[in-house]
Amino acid sequence: MRVVEHARQEREEWRLGVLTRMRVSVLTGSAQLCVFEQWCDPGCGAPTHLHAVEEVLTVLAGHAEVWVGKERASITAGQSVIVPAGYQHGFRNTGEAVLHIEATLAAPMFEAAFEDLHEAGRRWLPGEIGQP
Repeated sequence: MRVVEHARQEREEWRLGVLTRMRVSVLTGSAQLCVFEQWCDPGCGAPTHLHAVEEVLTVLAGHAEVWVGKERASITAGQSVIVPAGYQHGFRNTGEAVLHIEATLAAPMFEAAFEDLHEAGRRWLPGEIGQP
């Protein structure tokens, strides 16, 4: 059995106003899931992007606007949105406090393609050049 000590995992700045802690991934021995949490300043979040796998976004604290395709919803702590594989989606903090959100991907590493061509596609593997 492998126990993961989250308190020892560092937070990384993926973009201005967004801190990320990768909790479970290929690095921790996962073969099928990637679980990470983010802390987003007001107005910040994840721009429109997509993954090849299904994702679940869960608000742990704060308020978020989430979009999947053309649909939009406001969600708060204790609510989740299921994003089907291949769907464009994103979110932003619509509250006045920090948004704490958890993401679970059906793959052991994070990979995303972004709608905004100025935002580079991302693949998260620890220690790789170009990781977020």
